[in-house]
Amino acid sequence: MTTTAFDVVLKEIKERRDALVEVLVDGTARDYAEYKNLCGEIRGLSLAQSYITDLVRQMEKSEDE
Repeated sequence: MTTTAFDVVLKEIKERRDALVEVLVDGTARDYAEYKNLCGEIRGLSLAQSYITDLVRQMEKSEDE
């Protein structure tokens, strides 16, 4: 299996998202502003991950046709 740029980016997104979720789970956000910032970053990373995953699927589908 060949590692693509998409794989590398998705791995980085997952690692960052997991680290941020861990901060929320541990309850170590300093205040509500930081909590909101963490939630926003997690939301953004999740959206980016979804877009990249959809793009990879579309590219694979177009290659099969």
